Amino acid sequence: MNIASWLARRAEVEAARPALWLGRECLATYGAFHDAALRLAGALSARGVGPGDRVALFMKNVPDYLIAEYGAWYAGAAVVPINAKLHPREVAWILDNAGASLVFATSDLAAGLTEVTGVPVVETGGADWAAMLDTAPAPAVAQRAPDDLAWLFYTSGTTGRPKGVIITHRMLMTMSLCYQWDCDLVTAEDSAIYAAPLSHGAGIYNMMHVQAGARHVFPPSGGFDEAEVLDLAAHHGRVHMFMAPTMVQRLTRAARVAGRRGEGLRTIVYAGGPMYNADIIEAVDWFGPVFAQIYGQGECPMGITALSRHDVTDRTHPRWRARLGSVGRAQSAVEVRIAAPDGASLPAGEVGEILVRGDIVMPGYWQNPEATAKTLAGGWLWTGDMGSLDDDGYLTLKDRSKDMIISGGTNIYPREVEEALLEHPAVAEVAVVGRPHPEWGEEVVAFVVGDSGLEAGALDAFCLERIARFKRPKAYEFVPELPKNNYGKVLKTELRARLSQG
Repeated sequence: MNIASWLARRAEVEAARPALWLGRECLATYGAFHDAALRLAGALSARGVGPGDRVALFMKNVPDYLIAEYGAWYAGAAVVPINAKLHPREVAWILDNAGASLVFATSDLAAGLTEVTGVPVVETGGADWAAMLDTAPAPAVAQRAPDDLAWLFYTSGTTGRPKGVIITHRMLMTMSLCYQWDCDLVTAEDSAIYAAPLSHGAGIYNMMHVQAGARHVFPPSGGFDEAEVLDLAAHHGRVHMFMAPTMVQRLTRAARVAGRRGEGLRTIVYAGGPMYNADIIEAVDWFGPVFAQIYGQGECPMGITALSRHDVTDRTHPRWRARLGSVGRAQSAVEVRIAAPDGASLPAGEVGEILVRGDIVMPGYWQNPEATAKTLAGGWLWTGDMGSLDDDGYLTLKDRSKDMIISGGTNIYPREVEEALLEHPAVAEVAVVGRPHPEWGEEVVAFVVGDSGLEAGALDAFCLERIARFKRPKAYEFVPELPKNNYGKVLKTELRARLSQG
């Protein structure tokens, strides 16, 4: 079954219901949304794009994003949502690896992309886009099998190159239904505000809102502006949002300064980085019981555990602080266990690697059988995250077995930054680690061994030519050598200790 059939079904019974909004202006009803997706599917089919092909989305948060996504699905293609903050060269690599037939890009991103890729680029809002929406509609939504590719999500790996996570129609449906049961029930009276990137958690949460016939609201700013979010929530009411912890912190601070209690906010699901107890307690005290937490990763999107609204708010349970510091209990469609390195299950309270299995877990990585075999060993997804389960099934994250840095809810892998810096002729060695940051969770710091005249400004400019701006180091520490063990491996734990000692 094609996940996009949920839009077609909603349009059949409630064509006049408002669907796509830009701020306070309604741009399309569900009937018009459905018609635009059918026309886009017809245009894609005319270009030879059909079932099994990949259509990339390199777009900022605009209403056309959902039209492009559902149009591709209507044609039977899979979508490849790409982080709008990536460098065009990084995007070109993804397009090539995915074998994308076409990429939709917003006007601010299209120009730079055409210079680095041979994949056809259609600028949304441009003449080609208008012509596609004027094409005869496809006769019907293309049929897809539950295990067919629906969403190809690229998540960086420790090898320095992104890995494509195969997300199927079954996975998206299961994740959406788990949201309704384990996080929050969506109704037609609700509104989803998309202030976080649609290529990640915010975007993957659109399906249950389409199924319910809710409103899809895009901030005119195109991103996260605290005052704008508070205004839109008050206007639309019954608002659902996905936020990284840093967004929750910023919204709480802004609301307190303005004396606003978040009128219209119904549910904020937070994920994507560490949320400290002091921060979520402050947010709950100010906004009330509107928060829930999920834990997932690209390989099991949004679907490993959930911490309910009750658990986030409750202050009566004798272990409420421990529960608040956890990421909740296993979602309905998965099993979660803690394992030793040999795969043996560990008892409650012991720390090991978090393993997951169920219908939300990926079938594998795109064209990467070696990584697939390593990550899906023994029928379980080995998440690479360390944690422990208590006697009541609450999962607490302890550490990451990988060196991933999470800054502002976005994953940054040190190897990518290190490889970029090592291209500089004056850099001999480099090691990148994360340093705790009060707002962003972590920030990137690079320890560099190089020529004596090397300067941070030059390295910063060098990075901006090769990787996305958000990945570049926020600080450079120039050192005569990197600490290593007897086997020559850099001791990043020692580097983090140096940072913690100032």
